[in-house]
Amino acid sequence: MSDLTELHRSWFAALDTELEGALEVRRRLHADPHLSGQEEPTSLQVEAALGIPMQRIAETGRFVRTGPSDGPSVLLRAELDALPVTEATGVAFASPTGRMHACGHDVHLAALVAVVRAAAGLDLPLGLLAVLQPREESYPSGALDVIGSGLITDEQVSAAIGAHVHPGVPPGQVATGAGVVNAAADEIEIVLTGDGGHGAYPEHAADPVAALGHIVLGLPEVVRHTVSPMRPATVSVGHVQAGEPSANVLPSQARLLATMRTTDARDREALPRQVRRLAEHQAMAYGVHAEVRITAGEPVLYNDPDLVDRVDAWLEHTGVEPTEPMRSLGADDFSFFGELVPSVMCFVGVRVAGHQEDPTPLHHPRFLPVDEAVGDVARALVAGYLAAVELHHRQPPTTP
Repeated sequence: MSDLTELHRSWFAALDTELEGALEVRRRLHADPHLSGQEEPTSLQVEAALGIPMQRIAETGRFVRTGPSDGPSVLLRAELDALPVTEATGVAFASPTGRMHACGHDVHLAALVAVVRAAAGLDLPLGLLAVLQPREESYPSGALDVIGSGLITDEQVSAAIGAHVHPGVPPGQVATGAGVVNAAADEIEIVLTGDGGHGAYPEHAADPVAALGHIVLGLPEVVRHTVSPMRPATVSVGHVQAGEPSANVLPSQARLLATMRTTDARDREALPRQVRRLAEHQAMAYGVHAEVRITAGEPVLYNDPDLVDRVDAWLEHTGVEPTEPMRSLGADDFSFFGELVPSVMCFVGVRVAGHQEDPTPLHHPRFLPVDEAVGDVARALVAGYLAAVELHHRQPPTTP
């Protein structure tokens, strides 16, 4: 334990000297964001900031291992991709491109740069595997491609640590929480096809719009009659489309897109069956045909309880206050790592520039964590690494 305590002290001392440079990295990344699948320039910037060669993974991603070159390792992840959001923060380093790091990925990347640079020259007990992951915001999942590459096995990953800024967590605090902290996320597409016609003669047409309207209104009832109210779940319709803009034309096709969020494997299996049943029966009642497609997304994000205990202890040892778990029906493909190895996602509380009392949410055009968020995320990642070492050696949690 004394060795880890000394490593913690040395690492944090080195981290303090790296943070100023990491803030410059954050600004450069924020000013030049790139969407899912197009992150190559971002990877190149991060690799240049690290000053060490990285290996390519999952097309536009990168990874590098420091510390012991063989044996077990601890995976630390940061996400590369931005969102198609037009920034409205007004800062000097705002993105002018219609793309924006509106989910804090620029902060995560800069923090990981600081952590890896600060680890140089330290005697790490396990390998530190820094992964720059593409496509967290879209399908196909970047995390799933990282896993498919064989990296977890090749590098003998024993645990995975993620850290994500969140304005819903008090600044200066970190939320972990054992068990499910994010939902499984799947996508639903329903396409209804019938015989279009004239709005004045609806008796000569089969109207998919009316059927689709009943399906939209029926989806909440499907959830209510399928899932126990003690288990959070929802189906939310995000897009409805039917024909061309015309008041007197009944279209021949109508379509909806929805997201299905569940926190229990039983509900994730049962809900699609009931959604399909609703769509097909409503379609039949209106004389149209229903085609239902379910696209599987991320599984539930599950924080390993033993690892959480150790992460929280190291956070306290660091002077960071662990707070109430941040559980939501949001989703993150970091959850794929948790299906293979013990993992913890840390939600790091942040202040948002210009919005101290009522901070703007993630994915908002004015979401801009203040500079200190880089250091807070970096310290959470280091606490996660130390906790993973303890778990690997089956040591009890550190006493603050």
